[in-house]
Amino acid sequence: MGLQSAHDRTLALINRGHTFADFVTTVTLLQGIGVQVCAHVILGLPGESADDMMATAQHLAALPVAGVKIHLLYIVKGTALDQMYLRGEYQPLSRAAYVRLVGDFLGYLRPEMVVMRLTGDPPREFLRAPTWALEKQKNLEEIKDDLIARDLWQGKFCGVNTTG
Repeated sequence: MGLQSAHDRTLALINRGHTFADFVTTVTLLQGIGVQVCAHVILGLPGESADDMMATAQHLAALPVAGVKIHLLYIVKGTALDQMYLRGEYQPLSRAAYVRLVGDFLGYLRPEMVVMRLTGDPPREFLRAPTWALEKQKNLEEIKDDLIARDLWQGKFCGVNTTG
């Protein structure tokens, strides 16, 4: 299910057509009939701070969500976001910022949640920015290296030690 963010102001800005409460209701209903949910989130949405993104992780960790796919917000040519970018109204995350945010985000997720994606695969011909998004293996390596360097792991901030 495409959550993208736990913040209604962001969901309205990106025209999601639902609120966070709608997402919670749907997850609860699906859990009630035995359907496991994978939530999609996007890091780097316009107007969101690092604290906003970590709050989304904390909200997800509190829900009966079985998995998560983490996406980088990249700019596709010809979209409303592309126009914002061309007017200087939006700047995508740097690779370093994204790597750090992913590590922190993982720290807030429950250890048993299945992480199905750490970054997306933008189509080269449609991508405006950031161009580093095309380097998936390098991005994954940098995320791994950052987790090691900062002694982070999934669930670290949940009060559960999964290192040993």
